[in-house]
Amino acid sequence: MTQSFQKVRALTGMKDVLPDTSAQWEALEATVREWLAAYGYRNMRTPVLEHTRLFTRGIGEVTDIVEKEMYSFTDALNDERLTMRPEFTAGMVRASIEHNMLYDRPHRVYAMGPVFRHEKPQRGRYRQFHQIDVEALGFAGPDIDAELIVMLARLWKLLGLTDIRLELNSLGQAGERAAHRAALIEYLEQHKDVLDEEARRRMHTNPLRVLDTKNPAMQDMADNAPRLFDFLGADSLAHFQGVCDRLQDAGIAYRLNPRLVRGLDYYNLTVFEWVTDRLGAQGTVCGGGRYDGLIELLGGKPAPAVGFAIGVERLLDLCAQSADQAALPECQVYLIHQGAEAQRLAAQLAEKMRDAGLRAIVHAGSAGFKSQFKRADASGATLAVILGDDEIASGTASVKWLREQVAEGQSQQETIPLDRLVTELTLKV
Repeated sequence: MTQSFQKVRALTGMKDVLPDTSAQWEALEATVREWLAAYGYRNMRTPVLEHTRLFTRGIGEVTDIVEKEMYSFTDALNDERLTMRPEFTAGMVRASIEHNMLYDRPHRVYAMGPVFRHEKPQRGRYRQFHQIDVEALGFAGPDIDAELIVMLARLWKLLGLTDIRLELNSLGQAGERAAHRAALIEYLEQHKDVLDEEARRRMHTNPLRVLDTKNPAMQDMADNAPRLFDFLGADSLAHFQGVCDRLQDAGIAYRLNPRLVRGLDYYNLTVFEWVTDRLGAQGTVCGGGRYDGLIELLGGKPAPAVGFAIGVERLLDLCAQSADQAALPECQVYLIHQGAEAQRLAAQLAEKMRDAGLRAIVHAGSAGFKSQFKRADASGATLAVILGDDEIASGTASVKWLREQVAEGQSQQETIPLDRLVTELTLKV
């Protein structure tokens, strides 16, 4: 007797995307590719698995991602420490260095795909989630920072999203951050009594993240802390003003948020987030900024860079709230048949329809007309093509409209000669 097998379910925080839902994913991805191509960005694909040290070096050893969220393991075959990517940027930079991409010119590149973080699953936050990652490698000026933000404003417009706003800050340069860090640690020491356990742990390792607290008891303390913006020198201020001027030129409103610090160590100068109130606690749809030191930090020749990442699940959630997200039909034409000869003819006609650009399904197997019509209706097809003994004898096909409004003077069902069927359907569907 065969032992029963315990049913397997998806891992916690890792979601299946079923056919009806994946249609929205495909539509979004198509829009994103056209949008990025309009700005000269080209696709780049990097492995899901990288050496762990790439992320501990690039992201920072005292960040939440490295300390608590990475899926890391030792490869038993060669004793290498590996990690499933928790974000795209480090891998994109690693690839640009390895393949010497910046030796003659800068590059605009993007990637789309899954990333992995061990977090508590909740709306808009999963352990396997997906990102659209955009990087401008080798560009130094505020014009590119602003271009990325303007690009995003265009994407929101393309997707019909209105309730999404821009927050902006500057992290300055390393020396300015060091001076601010010292002042901030001194301030936090003076207010240690209001810090929670997590803030006390971060106070000396990553004090900027203390200011990004969601703890209500710490808000007044964080609001009155020394602001990094007050430590910026002339060059950093000029860069930031250059970004703001270009956003004003484009008519893009923003809010200066001095507590916006991002969660990764490699950022400098411009940082930004697009946020919404329509996704609950996980309100950040897109985050990015400049990271001029990362390429050198990972072993390349010094070069500037700036980029952003969009959470796909959160973006799809917003899109679903903004428009009717009806499932994409399985096909446009559903071919119904009765008898072996009609079934073979249906298969031949379906191939000709596909040659003409139509999406067609031939009913599989044999069944009564009632059952086939039920399946045709469930497919979402615009019309059904019916082939039976009478149609074969007369060299015609019966066409029944299932979805579309029938034009004035046109019947719900009509007969079309087989030699004109594909041409007429191509014009009507």
